[in-house]
Amino acid sequence: MKTEGEDYTRVLLVGLDTGRERDFEHSMEELKSLAQAAYKRVVGIIVQHMEEVNKAFYIGAGKVAEAKEYAVSCEAQEVIFDNALSPSQMRNLGKELELPVLDRTGLILDIFALRARTREAKLQVEAARLQYILPRLVGMRENLSRQGGTGGSMSNRGAGETKLELDRRRIEHRISELKKDLDELTRIRDTMRKKRTQSRIPKVALVGYTNAGKSTIMNRMVERYGEKRDKTVLEEDMLFATLDTSVRCIQSEEEGAWDNRPFFLTDTVGFIDKLPHGLVKAFRSTLDEVRYADVLVQVVDFSDEHHRQHMTVTEETLKELGAGDIPRIIVYNKADKCAMENLPRVREGQIYMAAVSGCGLEELISLIKDKAYCHQSEAEFLFPYDKGGAASYFMENATVLEQEYRNEGIFLRVSCHGGDAEKYREYQINTGRSTMAGADSVQTVG
Repeated sequence: MKTEGEDYTRVLLVGLDTGRERDFEHSMEELKSLAQAAYKRVVGIIVQHMEEVNKAFYIGAGKVAEAKEYAVSCEAQEVIFDNALSPSQMRNLGKELELPVLDRTGLILDIFALRARTREAKLQVEAARLQYILPRLVGMRENLSRQGGTGGSMSNRGAGETKLELDRRRIEHRISELKKDLDELTRIRDTMRKKRTQSRIPKVALVGYTNAGKSTIMNRMVERYGEKRDKTVLEEDMLFATLDTSVRCIQSEEEGAWDNRPFFLTDTVGFIDKLPHGLVKAFRSTLDEVRYADVLVQVVDFSDEHHRQHMTVTEETLKELGAGDIPRIIVYNKADKCAMENLPRVREGQIYMAAVSGCGLEELISLIKDKAYCHQSEAEFLFPYDKGGAASYFMENATVLEQEYRNEGIFLRVSCHGGDAEKYREYQINTGRSTMAGADSVQTVG
């Protein structure tokens, strides 16, 4: 990470407003924040208002000349465009501007490369970057092939074309290697997810726009109620501070067994408007933690004037992942920055809070447990001693409210998954009785 004294790359930002974007000004502000997150210093911004995209240069030819002059005057070292550029547009702009050209997709990929910490995240980012580079290399190769002769043999090809052809093959080979490595990591992740599912402990995923405060909520919960309280995640006030999907077991230690219901909490990569499809695809295995969650906690930066737009982007991304119908809790975080008093405020499935100070943490946990355990049942069982394996299953996979070793067997009063209560119904007993009975003793707790 760079310090304040180090030199940052000086960049010029360029945007095209066609009038069809939801909020063009916000998009340019976000581009500036993305550049800063990549440790770049914005030295100028140029905007063109035009109804249609220029196929050759994205912006008009006259604006390209203006951008080149401006870049020289402000000593820019790089030019970044607010939208995705085609390979030919990037090539043409680089030739005219005589500077490295980056689009929004490339900038986000650069940030992801800087933030990746685990082996899986690094492999995912590398795969996405190579997929992004490949068509641009192909475009350059096709352009050079017109200069390399017509014979078709390697000896007739230009030196530049030959190098690009080799580069393309190397990239395709590396993508193939990465796919194999990622498939193996996906298999391991699926096995771990299966074990968590078998444990019957609910899975809760933190989702939302980047820099909304997901990692802050994760850390406050881990510090107070985590199984390993030193296992916090990186927490910084910047876009995409964390990429690595982290799973922690949260279990409060308050008195009263019902309050001790645990859940797995997952911190996921943040979403953003115009999130490159290649990144969504590359991070599919880790984002599957969202798709398999029992409850989603959607974190919103309530202090951001564009938070409604951010919620829309989150909703669209969740639908793309196939997670749009999962039960959800809405967390309006950073409400203290809006001078909102009497925090936390809890409404139906919503909470206004300030995670950084821990304000509203207990109330949020209560909301999560009510939602995650809404299908849980409280039941009493009497297992004969030769069925100790069944008793052990409940001790490991349910919340034991009461336990007693009787002459007839092991008595357990538990809060358990409804499916488990049904599976072992022959060992259930009625409240206040010590004889075995049917499932009519089950009481739903919600």
